[in-house]
Amino acid sequence: MAKIAYILLCHKDPEAIIGQAEMLTAAGDYIAIHFDARAKPEHFARIREALADNPNVAFARKRIKCGWGEWSLVQATLYAVEAAVEAFPRATHFYMLSGDCAAIKSAHYAHEFLDARDVDYIESFDYFDSDWIKTGIKEERLIYRHYFNERNSKRLFYASMNLQRRLGLSRAIPADIQVMIGSQWWCLRRRTIEWILEFTRRRRDVMRFFRTTWIPDETFFQTLVRHVVPDHEIETRTLTFLMFTDYGMPQTFYNDHYDLLLSQDFLFARKISPEATELKQRLGALYSDEAATFKISNEGRSLFKFLTGRGRIGRRFAMRFWETESTLGRQRELMIVVCKKWHVAKRLLTAVRQATNLTAIEYLFNEDSTPLPDLGGIQSTMEKRHRHRRALMRMLFDYYETDQMIICLDPASLDLLQDFCGDRSVTRLLEVQCDFTDEYLIGHAMRVGLAGEQTPQETLERLLPTIRSDMTFESDRIRDAEFENHLTMRQSDSTEENAAKIARFLDISADKAIEIAQTDHLYAD
Repeated sequence: MAKIAYILLCHKDPEAIIGQAEMLTAAGDYIAIHFDARAKPEHFARIREALADNPNVAFARKRIKCGWGEWSLVQATLYAVEAAVEAFPRATHFYMLSGDCAAIKSAHYAHEFLDARDVDYIESFDYFDSDWIKTGIKEERLIYRHYFNERNSKRLFYASMNLQRRLGLSRAIPADIQVMIGSQWWCLRRRTIEWILEFTRRRRDVMRFFRTTWIPDETFFQTLVRHVVPDHEIETRTLTFLMFTDYGMPQTFYNDHYDLLLSQDFLFARKISPEATELKQRLGALYSDEAATFKISNEGRSLFKFLTGRGRIGRRFAMRFWETESTLGRQRELMIVVCKKWHVAKRLLTAVRQATNLTAIEYLFNEDSTPLPDLGGIQSTMEKRHRHRRALMRMLFDYYETDQMIICLDPASLDLLQDFCGDRSVTRLLEVQCDFTDEYLIGHAMRVGLAGEQTPQETLERLLPTIRSDMTFESDRIRDAEFENHLTMRQSDSTEENAAKIARFLDISADKAIEIAQTDHLYAD
């Protein structure tokens, strides 16, 4: 009988991780956990304490900070795999999971499924001949060395790659390696895992190569499995059911998807909404039900494609079945910096990024040029951003794999503030009130088209009181809206007073808040 060692990479929601581990191990299986070193230490301590007496739980020998697209994801996986191999000698299969995955079959079904065929389950397609990569760079992922993260340091990422291109610093792929690509969600037999670990110790040249490739979690295991396992022992598929939206983001499943998920020819599904508590409870009960039977229709992806296609040709008459939720998510925190002087807010966000690990995006609903990732076009125009504001924010939370995000809004964007503050997510506002000199107001009038280079001084002087009054009116409207969690930081207040507001807004220590509040020339024009 198969015994599964689950390899769990996670970074949030400790209670959900504890519940997932307890459910999977209650059926006699094992789990090895790597909890991202970027996460809160108290969250990891909670997980260790809750699972300390469970002999079927192991932890990676080392925790590292993980970044999407980086080698760190592969390294974290290897640390967890090594812990599982050592701790669980009876494990026959090793199954890669994330904290967003959930079992959609019973443990009994999963064990019989794996016993039926002596193969490895992993997507593994030829890197260059397949069309697995739909957009973006392809060959460049491999032949150039990537030291920066495209999501967090986009300019440096492309500057480094373009410099290597100009200087002719491309590199060769190891001669005896055929690079493959596929989903990172795999299930491998014990001997395959042991061969891979031996390969990593023996082939340092291949390890050096993959460490500086881009998105190696889609190529590393996929390549090595083909290198050490005969083709007839590889089933080129994943056992984790996932679908992608119109915009290329993983589809999230909710409470009403229970029957759909059970009918798919997969053992797990990703991603399950943190708010889908009923779905999680039903799937948890199902996992331990040895008598459960399943009718496999496997229509999920074709149905999804059909309904998505109808939307693209203007034949959409109702919400698609996967769009039953429009909230950002109860578990998510949206922090909004509201400031008329955009350069002040941007300086503040720069200081926040330097002092914390929080994802911060500038005036995405006010400024066309705000750098945003490619989300399939929803981010491409200001009109689309406003029309699909909640969808855009959900996609950004998913893209950056975070439950906390900061954005900036102009005080005139009251409709956006009302919308986001009315969401079920936790929303906090930090209004930054600045002093406005006459010179600044004149410059503002020119920027928004109320005045030009040739406007007479007398006209400008008549405009100033109106513009100043307009800015006061915007602030008054925000105050009159009586938003919850609304904090006001003033240029005229002391550093200590403003630091206290920053600490409450970001939920950080007083020392970190003081560091941010003392930013040089924060309010300078």
